[in-house]
Amino acid sequence: MSHKVKGHCRCGQVEIEVTATPMITMACHCTGCQKMTSSAFSLSSLFPSTAFAIISGDPVIGGLHGSTRHYFCGHCMSWLFTRPEGMNDFVNVRATMLEDSRAYKPFVETYIDEKLEWAFTGAVHSFSKFPPADKFPELLQEYAQKIEPEFIE
Repeated sequence: MSHKVKGHCRCGQVEIEVTATPMITMACHCTGCQKMTSSAFSLSSLFPSTAFAIISGDPVIGGLHGSTRHYFCGHCMSWLFTRPEGMNDFVNVRATMLEDSRAYKPFVETYIDEKLEWAFTGAVHSFSKFPPADKFPELLQEYAQKIEPEFIE
């Protein structure tokens, strides 16, 4: 389904746009995400790279500087999106950067073994680390059937 949503960093210097509904929405409880967000977890939505564009501004790399790249606004330092290692066809957008971020409720939560005991996301599925690779297609299909229709107006 075609779907267009804009987003931006806190100061507005970097604007982004997605032109599809998310493939899946997630919350990550790992201590790295806790530190980068200064919060209990990070929220993200996975999109095909072809459905993601930087409309204005020049994001900078922050956080991890290896194969997985985290992109931030160079001015306000908002964490905007991640290009996960080995997943060049996808971009993981920080859901709170998108318009109406309330629509991006996490479907999956990861790294619950590092979760702060009081943090609650309401995610349908929870994993101690990441979902096993063989389970990911099933999760994408379940998300598309149960959640994606909520994005259709």
